[in-house]
Amino acid sequence: MFDFKQQAGADAATVWEDLLSAVDGVTQGEPDPIANMANVAALLWELVPDLNWAGFYRMVGGELVLGPFQGRAACIRIALGSGVCGSAAATARTQLVEDVHAFPGHIACDAASASELVVPIVIAGRVEAVLDLDSPTLARFTAEDAVWAERLCALLSERLAA
Repeated sequence: MFDFKQQAGADAATVWEDLLSAVDGVTQGEPDPIANMANVAALLWELVPDLNWAGFYRMVGGELVLGPFQGRAACIRIALGSGVCGSAAATARTQLVEDVHAFPGHIACDAASASELVVPIVIAGRVEAVLDLDSPTLARFTAEDAVWAERLCALLSERLAA
């Protein structure tokens, strides 16, 4: 059994270091990508403060399809290039959006979302999924969060490819 708890008042680097350690522990040796994404979504939800959605969209048949997540019900399918997730998948680049309402073509799955961080998960040179983090707070995510989330997705790309 796993029991991960975040230290009260921990700084962002500590939160992300603890998260990466937990992700490493729960995904190590597990070959099923859906199981791994489900556990990672749960860890993100539990350890990263001020989120209203944390999860994955998987590349299926040339579009993003909802994967494991924590939060309110979400959009099921997203076209490449559409919204923040579709833009991350189409460009294979992290999208750090301080105000989703100012993002051209933003898809409002949850009206409470104000900022978003989306990181592509690249396996063998192809985007296979994206990690999507939403917050009800404007400018919640920083460049430091983006770097840590990219590290998380690099670890996941190894685990999801296995």
